[in-house]
Amino acid sequence: MPAISDPGEDLVRLCAERGIKVSCIPGCCAAVTALALSALSTGRFAFEGFLSSAKSERAKRLEEIKHEKRTMIFYESPHHLLSTLADLQKTFGEDRKIALCRELTKINEEIFRSTVKEAIEEFEIRTPRGEFVLILAGETETFGKELKNDNPLLNLSVSDHVKHYINNGMSKMDAIKSVAKDRDVPKNEIYKQVNV
Repeated sequence: MPAISDPGEDLVRLCAERGIKVSCIPGCCAAVTALALSALSTGRFAFEGFLSSAKSERAKRLEEIKHEKRTMIFYESPHHLLSTLADLQKTFGEDRKIALCRELTKINEEIFRSTVKEAIEEFEIRTPRGEFVLILAGETETFGKELKNDNPLLNLSVSDHVKHYINNGMSKMDAIKSVAKDRDVPKNEIYKQVNV
């Protein structure tokens, strides 16, 4: 699949304009391969490709998709990886799940599954190498529900909310149940987030 966010797209267009027959032999597509390996939802997804290198355009696009519920797919080069992760953290929050996939189908294939914050911490320590496909979880009820509640605990991240109850003597499972009740979401949503 060489024409997905790739110069092959131009070749197909030029051939089509000139009446030259183009056929496609299905093969490895980095976006779909990474999605399948991400351990995130594959039922519905949005392909974003490369974000603009212009900071204002990038910020504008991320703001437009801030409440996207589908899993999102981005392409990124190694030298822009950390700045893109920082922008994702700013827009989507540090606890959003992400899978960073590189060297797919090659000997050095790597899938790094974490939160956005943990991904930043990881790649501040080691130098990013190879082209990356970033698979970002969509907004879920847990992330995006607007809760009409004055509970100050709702301003915490999900993991800090759970830790609050554990630090006050609750078992982990009871803390998860309490957080789910506070946030009015199913407890398995909270469980999934604290057990990445």
